[in-house]
Amino acid sequence: MRHCPVRLAAVMCAAIPSVAAAQSGLWTSEGYGFLFDASRDTLRAFEVTSISCIPSFTASAVPAPAGAAAAYRFVGAPVTVLLLPDTKPGAMRFHMNGAASDVILRPASQKPAVCDRPTPNTPTSNFDVFAKTWAEHYGFFDLKHADWAAVVAANRAKVSDTTSPAQLFAVLQGMIEPLHDAHTYIGGADPSLRFSGSRAGDDRVPRDQWPRAFATAEKYLMGPLHKFCEGQLEFGMLTPDIGYLRIRSFGRYAADGSFDSGLVALEAALDTIFAGARSWKGFVTDVRINGGGADPYGLAIASRLTGKDYVAYEKQARLDPNDPTKWTPGQTSWVRATTRPGFRGPVVHLTGIHSVSAAETFTQALINREPVVTRVGQNTQGVFSDVLGRRLPNGWRFGLPNERFVTNGKTYDGPGIPPSVAVPVFPPSDLANSRDTAIEKALEILGEPRRP
Repeated sequence: MRHCPVRLAAVMCAAIPSVAAAQSGLWTSEGYGFLFDASRDTLRAFEVTSISCIPSFTASAVPAPAGAAAAYRFVGAPVTVLLLPDTKPGAMRFHMNGAASDVILRPASQKPAVCDRPTPNTPTSNFDVFAKTWAEHYGFFDLKHADWAAVVAANRAKVSDTTSPAQLFAVLQGMIEPLHDAHTYIGGADPSLRFSGSRAGDDRVPRDQWPRAFATAEKYLMGPLHKFCEGQLEFGMLTPDIGYLRIRSFGRYAADGSFDSGLVALEAALDTIFAGARSWKGFVTDVRINGGGADPYGLAIASRLTGKDYVAYEKQARLDPNDPTKWTPGQTSWVRATTRPGFRGPVVHLTGIHSVSAAETFTQALINREPVVTRVGQNTQGVFSDVLGRRLPNGWRFGLPNERFVTNGKTYDGPGIPPSVAVPVFPPSDLANSRDTAIEKALEILGEPRRP
């Protein structure tokens, strides 16, 4: 899942006066609650609320690529972030490969007063930081029919400075579990103190049945299933002229784990996959069991399916800590047509409740594709935002969604993206009979009804 502090994609903009002038000093983010202290050598980040200021990450300066004001590599992790010039005078962008937007930064003359003192590490302080972070950044209380102020009031009295870690964890988990949001989590070093949310549903496939579900789909193939990108992409033919691409995730595409290496591997894989696509009459993409990853990988795949550029979505972040209805201006992501091998004909896209996060933004990126993609299966999970990673004074980490993806004025957080044609996804009866009803429906739509 996307549990890094932020994941951001490149937007190269206008020139700035000088690298030193651009990078050095204090910067506050539009939304996200970050304060950055940048120097020639180091970038330090702080997670700020109205009551807390907690050190986040530290990155050391590395040579900056062309167009960037500065580049830094995380201390202890092979992740490079860039400070990029923005089109607005004085503004900057915090950029990390692997996401569909940047964080806009504004210069600050001084740190917020709350950063002049350490945030206390007591059970009550940890509770208050947790509660305030959610109040200032979570974007979906109305969608979830949750009165957060009432939730906080009902739980604050349960915590005192003698509350044990296990008791505190139970309180915090109980506050967010009813949201049924798969982009929420909290965890400590103790493995027993870990929780991740999820949308409930009778259509869930037990995890121990996933191998059987994968094997059932493979019975419809004419020949072998070819694996690419460390096994995360799998390709085969359902008929001599209908291709099938199963995407298990949108991450871990290269052995070194980096986004850039993964993108190179993905483009090479797509060249091979679509090498014979001129003779196809149809194509099936399958993200029914896909835990997400990097949104730009989905855009790269979508680009192989179009002959013209179109808007995939606009991404916004919650802007005002006191008003959850206010969002940052949208940053547009495009599906760009390419001359590299691809397929422009009829596409059927298989989805379900286990299509999560980047699997959903990929699904969303296909909405404006022409000819229209037919979605078969069930609603996706309903979580699109990157996970805004945060930490408490006691070292526990937690995360929440603070962004939304908008296509044609519509978002799909909560219920997820619905199918065009509703079909059960790996129900027990299908698995018992080695049948994949969704693939059968896809073949029917593409003019080749067949069972294995």
